[in-house]
Amino acid sequence: MSGAGDSCVCFPQLFNKSCRKPTTAQSDVLLGYILLSFIALITAALNLLVIISISHFRQLHTPTNLLILSLAVSDFLVGLFLMPVTIISTEACWYLGDLTCALYLIVTFVITSSTVGNMVLISIDRYFAICDPLHYTIRVTLNRTKICICLCWIGSVIYNCLILKDFLRQPDSQNSCHGECVAVIDNITGAVDFVVTFIAPITVIIVLYIRVFVVAVSQARAMRSHVIAVTMQRSVGATVKKSEMKAARTLGVVVLVFLICFFPYYTPSLIGEDIENSSSTSPILLWLLYFNSCLNPLIYASLYPWFRKSIKLIVTLKIVQSYSCDSKIL
Repeated sequence: MSGAGDSCVCFPQLFNKSCRKPTTAQSDVLLGYILLSFIALITAALNLLVIISISHFRQLHTPTNLLILSLAVSDFLVGLFLMPVTIISTEACWYLGDLTCALYLIVTFVITSSTVGNMVLISIDRYFAICDPLHYTIRVTLNRTKICICLCWIGSVIYNCLILKDFLRQPDSQNSCHGECVAVIDNITGAVDFVVTFIAPITVIIVLYIRVFVVAVSQARAMRSHVIAVTMQRSVGATVKKSEMKAARTLGVVVLVFLICFFPYYTPSLIGEDIENSSSTSPILLWLLYFNSCLNPLIYASLYPWFRKSIKLIVTLKIVQSYSCDSKIL
């Protein structure tokens, strides 16, 4: 016998064992679907443009751009796979089965770890490029960069399979009701994961970027001190000042956005609580984590002139022409 209470549970046929839906107005649910779907679409589209640009045009086949490509791939998967699945489970009900739940959570962990790893590799690349430019082309090559990217992805898969080994053995063992997709990480494992995927990477990024900024400022001052002509001094001085401000702004945005998007997700581990990853808990924190994938192409790619040029060639379908891969983008 069905009743009014059936609409409040995920599986009415299992009323006593089913998870319950949160009470939300239909208009708010519809608006939420539209907004989240738009974010997912933009995330996938922006990162797809980055992937096509770097993959197609030969001038963009540099170590730095390969790292940006790897980052764009992980962010593209967030917009294409993770965000839509999360939208489907917005009602706090998981209808896709235990196997899909296990796949969803392991992919979430792997993509998150690979994103952090790619950001660390990008910071290391920028460190060598600015702090040791004479040996940069020798130390940072295309083949070495490809190896580092592969190790980043392979390491993310192995590491997260170890973190979630108990969950992968029995995906539904930690569910409190039918219609839930949840993996609970204990305090010790959560603390290790917090250090490996957040504290250590963000420390490396901040330290390297501070070093990069200090070297950039010292080089700019050295350039100003060697300028003799007044007119040249004014011109170079203005250029250097602009570059200093741009470097400070860009690096500040990179670190700040990363902290804003990732830190809240790891707050439970910081205060000693279990980290619970599921389809029904902390949706705001989860979407804040995902939203970083929408911001990454704007931060890392949109500031480059070649990205705007490549977008024009892609949108106008000029990339389908013969020898378009040899177009002058830089």
